[in-house]
Amino acid sequence: MDTDGDEIARGPLAETIAAHLRDLIVRGEMTPGARLRLSDLAASLGVSTTPLREALKRIAEDGLIEWTAGRGVRVAPIRVDETSDLFEVLASLEALAAERTAGRIGDSALAALEELHERMRRHFERGEREPYFEINSRIHQEILALAANPILSDAHARLQGRASRGRFIAIVDDARWREAMQEHEDLMQALRRRDADAAHRIWRRHLIHTGQAVARAQNAKT
Repeated sequence: MDTDGDEIARGPLAETIAAHLRDLIVRGEMTPGARLRLSDLAASLGVSTTPLREALKRIAEDGLIEWTAGRGVRVAPIRVDETSDLFEVLASLEALAAERTAGRIGDSALAALEELHERMRRHFERGEREPYFEINSRIHQEILALAANPILSDAHARLQGRASRGRFIAIVDDARWREAMQEHEDLMQALRRRDADAAHRIWRRHLIHTGQAVARAQNAKT
């Protein structure tokens, strides 16, 4: 997989590596605070350190790793004091997206969301967290896309990495998972009615509850 001499190939390779590492971090397979040795990580991935460094720079922009001179690279810790601030901002952004989506969604887009929602519900009923989480993330992104506000989407994208990690942590708790599933059901009801105010209220509550669940999980660990 070494593409050091190929500038055109290195960009896509770096993004592939970055996507893989983001997934490991979000799912907790690379634990918060863990130090990363570039040579060991490159060897485990079967790549050279050049595209790996580029991938890590991209992940650092997401806030998922910290890379400081003289101290090396580590997976960013999840700081309890930042969690409420992060999800307060996300709640406002995603609530606005849900409001805009409810006011403009067409029948075909609603049908596509219904299909994703039903697939997610089946994974929930079977206790399948990972596929549930994947579809859950797609639903959140689709609502942002349907809001059709590039500035909103750009602002959200800057926080998405840290938010994804928090959402995955939140559904480890069974009670929160059941509550989150019900909040998704409530949102779908609001979208079917094209009720923008209800969509805003439900989705804001959903994100605030997620942030609270993440904070509880972190407090329990400490």
